[in-house]
Order: sequence, then structure tokens, then C-alpha cells
Amino acid sequence: MRARLALLASGVDYEHREVALKAKPADMLALSPKGTVPVLCLSTGDVLEESLDIMLWALQRQDPQAWLPSSPQAWAFTHAGIALNDGEFKTHLDRYKYPQRFGLVEGVSHRAQAAAVLMQWEQRLQACAYLSGSQWGLLDACVAPFVRQFARTDRAWFEAQPWPQLAQWLTAFEGSEAFVAVMHKHPLWVAPQA
Repeated sequence: MRARLALLASGVDYEHREVALKAKPADMLALSPKGTVPVLCLSTGDVLEESLDIMLWALQRQDPQAWLPSSPQAWAFTHAGIALNDGEFKTHLDRYKYPQRFGLVEGVSHRAQAAAVLMQWEQRLQACAYLSGSQWGLLDACVAPFVRQFARTDRAWFEAQPWPQLAQWLTAFEGSEAFVAVMHKHPLWVAPQA
């Protein structure tokens, strides 16, 4: 989702190919043997296989909404925030959402550890309108899809927590035109017959 958000925000032209991960196309596996999405094949032949790499590639070409940080301090904060999200938070999110995959009976202890990270975001949002500062930016786009996953695991529990700014920020994201656009269902891509 976050790669799609950045591609949309950048306005960079690309061809979208929706694939079923249960029936991965041979063309995709030839480009990216690890078989996960997203995958972006560049005209140079280079292949980007990580959402953050795709985001940075797109925004470094065109950044009409000024998502990229504008100072070394803002870059450092953004990098640290993405590392926290993609590392500690995602580790706990996965174990909260899918405890059986990790040999756990339940994921409640991981929910509590992930919630500690969300409280850090709540504190940031009490001081700034967005995680990125005064406007939506790269950090917001990187974090929001994962906060959404966390909230959807038990929405009633999420809504009962003392993070009103975070909840408001998430609601605004889920109600945004960008969210609606990237959540649009595409037909599955079928390789042309030779």
C-alpha cells in the first residue's frame, strides 16, 4: 500500500500489474525470485523489491506534495521513525495479528509492545499535525498502512485506547482520496500468450 501511495503522490507513470500471490506469474518470479510484492521493474532493467525503495525512487523523481524531508534533521527523524515502524513495530504487529504463525497461543503481549510504539506516535501527533511535521509526508505514508493493520485486528480495543490524535490521524488517512485510490481493486494481470 505504501509503495502505491508514493507512486500516486509522485505522479510518476508506471504500469500496474495486480498478481495473485497464490499463483505467482512466471514473469514476476523471473524479475524477483523472492516472490513478494511490491516489485517495480525500471526501464533500466533494475528491479526494486522493497516498498521503501520504490517510495524513494518515485519521490526523488517527482515530489509535488513535498513528502520528502527538507532538512538533515527531518531526514534523521524520518529514517529513525521508519526503522522503528519496520523493525520493532512490525515485529510485534505480525505476532499480534498472526500469533499461530509464530508458535504463539495468543498475541496480546505483542499487542501491548506494539501499543507502546503507538503511544510514541500519539505523543508526536500531540505536538505536530502529522508524523512528518506540519504536513503529511514520507513518514506518515510509511507508518499509516501498518497502524491501519494494527487497528483492524481489534478495532473496538484500538478505539478504546488513550491515543485520540493517533485515532484521528488514522481516520483521516482512511478517509482520504489517496487511500481510496490505492485501495481500488484491479483485475488480475495475465501474461500475454506467446
